[in-house]
Amino acid sequence: MGPKVAEPGTLRVEQSGPVAVLIMDNPGMRNAITAHMWAQFEELLARLDADDTVKLVVVRGAGEHFSAGADIASVQSILHDPATGQRSGGGITVAENALARFRKPTIAAIDGYCVGGGWQIAGACDIRLASDRAMYGITPAKIGIVYPLSGIKRLVELAGPATAKYLLLSGDFIGAHEALRLGLATKVLSLDGFWDEVHAFALRLAARSQFSAQGHKALVNALGSGAGDAAVAELSAYWQAQMALSGDAAIGVAAFLAKETPQFTWLRPLED
Repeated sequence: MGPKVAEPGTLRVEQSGPVAVLIMDNPGMRNAITAHMWAQFEELLARLDADDTVKLVVVRGAGEHFSAGADIASVQSILHDPATGQRSGGGITVAENALARFRKPTIAAIDGYCVGGGWQIAGACDIRLASDRAMYGITPAKIGIVYPLSGIKRLVELAGPATAKYLLLSGDFIGAHEALRLGLATKVLSLDGFWDEVHAFALRLAARSQFSAQGHKALVNALGSGAGDAAVAELSAYWQAQMALSGDAAIGVAAFLAKETPQFTWLRPLED
């Protein structure tokens, strides 16, 4: 038996000030996400979560495309969940959920193709900025598989049951402006200057109070997941208690009254 051939593609991180850019790098395959790449998400996100110099993460593809989705040649093994023996999501769901529960703000910067498993990564981000040439497709019906439940759930939450059925049953591609109308994009930007606008927006969010950003993200996620009133009330009380300890409120009010730009200092909940 000859030596094992290394699987193409990797995830890499580039940091610019408080913004970390998580890049899906497999441009020869339009950034199709291989099993090796899916397995990298959880560890890299844990590292970025622990790094207090990182205030926000932008997820993008290398070159001209966000991602053409899971590597079709190995999709069956990627979907396999060894814990259950079923092909219910496997490494794709692990990666998607790691991104969805990441406590800091996340932005998907979508240019070119955003397809299949690539959409699952985009959908797990908090905000989706698309170039006006972006093309979306959720295509399991074209290859005879059932989309992971995690991806279906998030698609229904963002776009509603009717749109989810249309996209899943047809496998049709849609452009950026239709994706905006259907709820799959937050904002569409001109390709001319797209990356500059994404970076400027990311820096603007990173300059906001991270206490406020992370508290609101946690509460919106709880409400969107259908958590009961008691659980949401408990979570809200937790963040209200943290507000008294954070110092960001005093900094923000003082800066507002002085007509200055606030320099927030909060990094993580006190008990962390």
